Amino acid sequence: MNDTLLVTGGAGFIGSNFVRHALANTPWRVVVIDRLTYAGNLASLEDVRHHSRFDFVQADIADGRAMQELFLGRRPVAVVNLAAETHVDRSIDGPRAFVASNLNGTFELLEASRQLLQCEPALKERFRLLHVSTDEVYGSLGATGAFTEWTPYAPTSPYAATKAGADHLVRAYFETFGVPTLTTNCSNNYGPYQYPEKLIPLMVLNALEGKPLPIYGDGKNVRDWLYVEDHCAALLATLERGRPGEKYNIGGGGERDNVSIVETLCAALERLAPARCNRALASRGISAYAALKTFVPDRPGHDRRYAIDASKIRGEIGWRAVHDLDGGLFRTVEWYLANRAWCDVVQRGEAARERRGLGFSQDRP
Repeated sequence: MNDTLLVTGGAGFIGSNFVRHALANTPWRVVVIDRLTYAGNLASLEDVRHHSRFDFVQADIADGRAMQELFLGRRPVAVVNLAAETHVDRSIDGPRAFVASNLNGTFELLEASRQLLQCEPALKERFRLLHVSTDEVYGSLGATGAFTEWTPYAPTSPYAATKAGADHLVRAYFETFGVPTLTTNCSNNYGPYQYPEKLIPLMVLNALEGKPLPIYGDGKNVRDWLYVEDHCAALLATLERGRPGEKYNIGGGGERDNVSIVETLCAALERLAPARCNRALASRGISAYAALKTFVPDRPGHDRRYAIDASKIRGEIGWRAVHDLDGGLFRTVEWYLANRAWCDVVQRGEAARERRGLGFSQDRP
């Protein structure tokens, strides 16, 4: 009988990519737990839903009773926690959902893991809970330097604060209760199946429809971009070879500012779907995708620069990114051009690409 791996948030962007990676590279039975919010959709798992080692459970990780029953029933040897509210702009408009999912949800997973190991002590040597976090917990960098695993936490958005709190809970459960945990902090992911509210798919889809390409502030905010398939390989390697209680930074070594990212995407679109052949642009008298660039007011608390020092995971685990940024962006544009039907399905009934994060909170006490 195959060992069981639980993947929370497995119908989301990174989660669905990781599920494919795990099914292709391990003998494990992969059980996806997902609440199927706006950013989680079974369409992202359509090609694996009938795999003999795949199973899906619709549940909320913040439901403690459901998690305990699931853990005791499935007896997983590993858990990868990818369930999270992740869009910074949405966290500004409505922080409450981020506290519920990112902080309370992680707590319930840790509690369910602790109870499982109390009931099945023989599992403890093999069991791992890998909590997937973000480089945003570290705050903002200046013009030089990079985040290491020892960089002090200084989150500046509600999203980052809830992820930071979850990271601390994970460490506490290792130190206090001996739950074998691992934490990874990754840089900005991009690639197939990313929900269209995020920068790269937003720009690609807006450009194809002849809509403005909104760039926050002066566009000089820098991120370290990581192709999602590289990230998935890093997660599996960490799960298999990481030391319990440790944290590992995962970065793609692809620092670039937002304006440059948009310009690279426009250049890729010109090669793959030239603007001169795009009726939406022609109707507006526009002959190049780059002409759609539009600078808009910045969001509150927008961190200036992130960069990851990934030397620890390279040295201890032997992982390194294999996709360069330009090649990865080109592949990503190709994917969105070939998968417009998926884009239509996941955006149905949701204002996926409207502007958010201007500080008008929609939370109510």
